[in-house]
Amino acid sequence: MTSAYEVSYVELHGHRRAYVMMGSGPALLLLHGLGCDHRTWLPVLESLATSYTVIAPDLLGHGASDKPRADYSLGGYANGMRDLLTVLGVEKVTVVGHSFGGGVAMQFAYQYPERTERIVLVASGGLGPEVTPVIRAITLPGFHQVMGVLTLPGVRHASGTFLRLLSSTGLPRTRDLDEVAAVYESFADRRARTATRHVVRAVVDLKGQVVTMADRAYLTSQVPMCVVWGRDDHVIPVRHAANAGVLAPSARVEVLDDCGHFPHKDHPERFVQIVDDFIRTTPVRPHSRSQWRRVLKAGAARPPLQAEAGRSPINPVAPVPHVRDTGA
Repeated sequence: MTSAYEVSYVELHGHRRAYVMMGSGPALLLLHGLGCDHRTWLPVLESLATSYTVIAPDLLGHGASDKPRADYSLGGYANGMRDLLTVLGVEKVTVVGHSFGGGVAMQFAYQYPERTERIVLVASGGLGPEVTPVIRAITLPGFHQVMGVLTLPGVRHASGTFLRLLSSTGLPRTRDLDEVAAVYESFADRRARTATRHVVRAVVDLKGQVVTMADRAYLTSQVPMCVVWGRDDHVIPVRHAANAGVLAPSARVEVLDDCGHFPHKDHPERFVQIVDDFIRTTPVRPHSRSQWRRVLKAGAARPPLQAEAGRSPINPVAPVPHVRDTGA
């Protein structure tokens, strides 16, 4: 756990953005998930900073960053990360995205391949339709009002304490409830609730995730990708790690045992080891506009992914062979 670090602030387009920047070496951009902030990375921040320049922002609408009425789309977030990196004087990064942050990471790589050295997706969105009903419920009418009542001081304290107690029991499906409690408590801020609702509605509806990387996965042939997942993830199912292997055959896929939706918290040392090994053993591929053009043309000429035996490749029934089951 990082004992001391400094949160810095910069104003971009009239809105304050909070971020942590520490360490030296090749740049890592760490993007947190829905309702979280830079603190989700604290178990790995200090270790990563011994070898890398680590940049962990609070995405707009989250944490200590402003929560305006604004563009909360994946493209909008990718633009914001480009501008933050530009202000900080960082030209190229390995972008690490957790959950919703994984969707932002993929969008960033798609929009700015010349600034993306590698992608690390951690229990990422965008690899299949399934997602926990709790997130789908945020899209429902009345969420804002109901959550306003549920986060009144007395109710919030009792509910948060209960969720954390459940998390400590080790019972099935309770592993990540301490993180759920932190997200829930952040909803006491009306602006955070509003921002979160805008974010979710951009990527999820009542049927599940509506944003997918399936149609652009072939572009990962130009940007090395690593995928990390917890076998006991009940937010986004672990079979989406196999989806990544189908969609991007060159991707490195790691599945961690005894691990939920937050691999960087459940097994921080192993997570740092995976990220470090991926970076050290994967050479950066210089971006070439002509090569990118050729890949785009070849992708556009191919027929879309077809289902085999009536099944969509975005939701395979079994893990692909190269997925590695990694114990802690």
